[in-house]
Amino acid sequence: MSVPHVPLHLTGRVLLDDGREAGELFVRDGRLRLTRQSPQVGAVRHLEGFVVPGLVDVHCHVGLGPDGAVDLDTAAEQALADRDSGVLLVRDAGSPLDTSPLHARTDLPRLVRAGRHLARPKRYLRGFAHELDDVAALPAAVREQARRGDGWVKLVGDWIDRAVGDLTPLWPGDVLARAVAAAHAEAARVTVHTFATETIDDLLAAGVDGVEHGTGVTPDQAVELAARGVPVTPTLLQVERFGVIADQAQERYPAFARRLRAMHARRYEQVRMLHDSGVPLLVGTDAGGTLGHGRIADECALLVEAGIPAAEVLAAATWRARRVLGFGALDDGASADLVVYPADPREDIRVLRHPTAVVLRGQVVAGSALTGG
Repeated sequence: MSVPHVPLHLTGRVLLDDGREAGELFVRDGRLRLTRQSPQVGAVRHLEGFVVPGLVDVHCHVGLGPDGAVDLDTAAEQALADRDSGVLLVRDAGSPLDTSPLHARTDLPRLVRAGRHLARPKRYLRGFAHELDDVAALPAAVREQARRGDGWVKLVGDWIDRAVGDLTPLWPGDVLARAVAAAHAEAARVTVHTFATETIDDLLAAGVDGVEHGTGVTPDQAVELAARGVPVTPTLLQVERFGVIADQAQERYPAFARRLRAMHARRYEQVRMLHDSGVPLLVGTDAGGTLGHGRIADECALLVEAGIPAAEVLAAATWRARRVLGFGALDDGASADLVVYPADPREDIRVLRHPTAVVLRGQVVAGSALTGG
């Protein structure tokens, strides 16, 4: 049985996107109304504050735990943690669990799935990916995942090669190009996990649509990414862990450990270089696996600490990410997926940790206005 929508009247500052702002908006039957079209009748809930489109986590793994797939109930709990942090749209960047049943849950964030990671045996985390014995099988596997997902495919571009003792690319350039073409033929886009510099040129040549982490991107490669409009998701919460991973790998793989420590040391410089080169940056927590869900505010704070202006970070975490995923900004008649804050996050990004109200499909589902906190 559905819960009836109580009309909402939001006042204060409503940031529709980077060029439009309003002083108020209305929500009726789960939809936004930028003008009062008829007298409000009956109960109306009033909320005041700084209103933005719902946050977007473009690198999240709903359905993934430390040991691989979790059950569907646990996946829903992960999505609820994201929702309560203000994330109302998730691009799931690879999951071993078929999370398509979560589409029917109107209390969960909207979910754009990328199917399973595609990797090679012993070249990624155990239990996470669909592993291909034959690299030539990649285009067919991409086609299959494109048909199972929601318009995205996730490739593992590089990982530690134990025989070499360092990061190396997983796929030959010609195979990668055929795989990306196969995804595009299915009207799907490809995003790629990559830490290493050596992987990027083949990704550019293949025409990939997104880069995840991008810790090895050089300034020249960044210029090319910017020219093509290929977004990078820095996932600083994950890169923060590189020192710990390096310590664990030091004895057996010293070259790999050295590289991770170097990437960790220049992580902020790397993100600033990408931004200054004009590369579109997106916000992703890499939640799932070893990282907990609901940490979008922490990721945004790290980006600001790295030197990215708070206004740019907010844009990357809201309307710009929505556009990349095919969703619009706040507009008349759109689904009421928005977050209300007590102050402007562009002035202090830490405000994102304290939503007054999280409004999903027109319902207040989280925030201090709901809890009374």
